Amino acid sequence: MRLIRFQHPESGRPTTGVDCGDGTALVLHGSALDPLEPIGDPVPIDGCRLLAPVTPVCIMGIGMNYRQHALEQGKQPPTRPMMFMKNPAAACGPHDDIVIAPVCAEREQVDYECELAVIIGRPARDVAQDQALSYVLGYTAANDVSARWWQKEAGGGQFCRGKSFDTFCPMGPCLVTPDEVPDPQALRLTTTLNGEVMQDSNTGDMIFNVAELIAFLSQGTTLMPGTVILTGTPSGVGFARTPPVWLKDGDVVECQVEGIGAVCNRVMGDSAP
Repeated sequence: MRLIRFQHPESGRPTTGVDCGDGTALVLHGSALDPLEPIGDPVPIDGCRLLAPVTPVCIMGIGMNYRQHALEQGKQPPTRPMMFMKNPAAACGPHDDIVIAPVCAEREQVDYECELAVIIGRPARDVAQDQALSYVLGYTAANDVSARWWQKEAGGGQFCRGKSFDTFCPMGPCLVTPDEVPDPQALRLTTTLNGEVMQDSNTGDMIFNVAELIAFLSQGTTLMPGTVILTGTPSGVGFARTPPVWLKDGDVVECQVEGIGAVCNRVMGDSAP
C-alpha cells in the first residue's frame, strides 16, 4: 500500500489517503498512524500539493552508515551507529522548496543527502533485532539536507543545528508499507542535481542495516509511533567532491529510492531578515 498526505482539493486541509495510481486517492480517516478507515469515493489529486507522508514526532539521523561514504571521507567505518537528532519542523513535502535561510547562507556549504527513511508504527523499546522490522509502519524517501559549516564548525560538536533548518528534510512522495518492501537492504538510491547523477548506490552498502538500527536506537529508549529514522546517505555527497559541490539558489535536486519514489525540490535563497 502507498499512503500519501495531500491538501484536499476542496477543503485544502491536510488529508491522508491511499494512492490509487490513477490520479486519485482513497481518503482515509485520521493519519497513517491510525487504523485505516476509508471515507467515501476516491478524490482527484492531480495538481494537489503533496505533504510529507507523516508528521514526525521525532527525527533520528544516522551518520556515516555507508561503507563507501566512510571511504570517501578517508575514515574507518564506525563500530556502532553514529546518531544525531533533527528538528521535526524541518520536515516538508516531496516537492516543496528547500529554502536556504540567511543564517545558513553565511557559508556556501549546504549539501544534499539521499536517504531511505524508516517510519515507526508502534511503541518500540528494547526491541530484539529479529523482531525489529515488525515495528516498521513503512518506508519513504528523504533528503537529509545539511548546512556543513553549522554541522562541523559552529554546532558545538553536535550535528543538530546544521541539520535542522526549516525545509531541510523533504520526505515522500508516499509511505510504502512493508509488504511492498520485502528487503529494505536491496534498494537503489540515486541523487541528481540539475539532471546530473551525484549519488548512485544501494542500501546493501549500509554498515548497520535497518533492523540493527531499530534495535540499537530502542535500547532503553521508547521510539514513539511517528518516529522517523534517516538511515544514512551513500557516497557522492557534495562536500566530499573536488571541488566541493554546494546547493545554490535555482538548483533542482532529486533523491530517489527504488520502489518508493523521489523527492524533487527546487533550492531557493531566503531574503527574509
